Amino acid sequence: MKDRYIAFLAVTGIICLLSYTSNDSTGYTLEELRALYSSGDQSKWPAPQLFDEVKKGFQDIGPLSEMSFPEDNPYSEDKMELGKMLFFDPRLSGSGQISCATCHNPEIGWSDGSRVSLGHNKQTGTRNAPTLMNIGYAKTFFWDGRAATLEEQVKAPIENPIEMNLHMSMATKNISKIKEYKPFFVKAFGNGEVTEEKITKAIATFERSLISPPSRFDQFVAGKKEALTDSEINGLHLFRTKANCVNCHNTPYFSDQKFHNLGLSYYGTQYEDLGRYVVTKKNEDVGKFKTPTLREVSVSKPYMHNGFFPELANVVMMYNTGMMDETSKENSINDPKFPHKSGMVEKLNLTDDEVFDIVAFLKTLSTNRYKIHPAVLPKS
Repeated sequence: MKDRYIAFLAVTGIICLLSYTSNDSTGYTLEELRALYSSGDQSKWPAPQLFDEVKKGFQDIGPLSEMSFPEDNPYSEDKMELGKMLFFDPRLSGSGQISCATCHNPEIGWSDGSRVSLGHNKQTGTRNAPTLMNIGYAKTFFWDGRAATLEEQVKAPIENPIEMNLHMSMATKNISKIKEYKPFFVKAFGNGEVTEEKITKAIATFERSLISPPSRFDQFVAGKKEALTDSEINGLHLFRTKANCVNCHNTPYFSDQKFHNLGLSYYGTQYEDLGRYVVTKKNEDVGKFKTPTLREVSVSKPYMHNGFFPELANVVMMYNTGMMDETSKENSINDPKFPHKSGMVEKLNLTDDEVFDIVAFLKTLSTNRYKIHPAVLPKS
């Protein structure tokens, strides 16, 4: 009887052990993963699964650092408040009806929830409006990286004929006519003169203030052991290993800020977008787009540069299949611009449960708490 009891304990012990084992081939149990990732010490984390091209200079995911501001545009509360007003002011547009907040709505994850945005005279663009949350951590701007600074980025949609459709000189003139703006420019810049530079610097300062509070992921890796569920922890581990996500979505910003071809250029079709090539004119950049941040990702759908993916699960499932194949047609075999998908995009063989766990983890990166009331605008 005693021997049978001991055998029963042994079997149930094995069953319990198996029930705490993650789906990862490295064999860590979920209990071990919880302890390692929540230790507060990244050196204890399991090694990430990296492609050779990523290993040099790799920086792992983790909590955000303090925001830094450029020397020629330091932070001040008054400048940020002025920038907030200008961000919500439709008088920066040709129609007087479109503001920066039209496409970057704080109630919709600082995007607009549309596949592509509506602009001047209801025109539609070709790319999805990304979230502005944590945009101050970015090094280049727009999906193709055509702006090198946030100040430069601010100017582009104002002057774009499809978006706000107003030259900066005219936008500046519109704001300078509003006398109630003058004291705010005095507080922010020391004098009441309205200039293009002041407008872009103020809006950029406001945008740099849009920083996520600590997410559940941040709390977990800082030591709050119960902040994540077993499914979310397994998703975190898969994100860094089997699913290959961390190869592009690394650093605390969850983006390598580089440009990659995922096979979604739709080259030679009505949905064609040449991506980074538009900026560099280099054939190897056809179809490359900037890696977006994954912070606040669950509240900034739809996804990809064209907004073709409505849900996070759609994105993960497409990566699982290895994305779309770019097959040369007879008339494109000798085409020097024919795009080539990144070698880091490969079939993953994730199970349905693993896809679900990765999606569950991605949702821990969203706080959905950073909402503000629109600014009270000067009237005349």
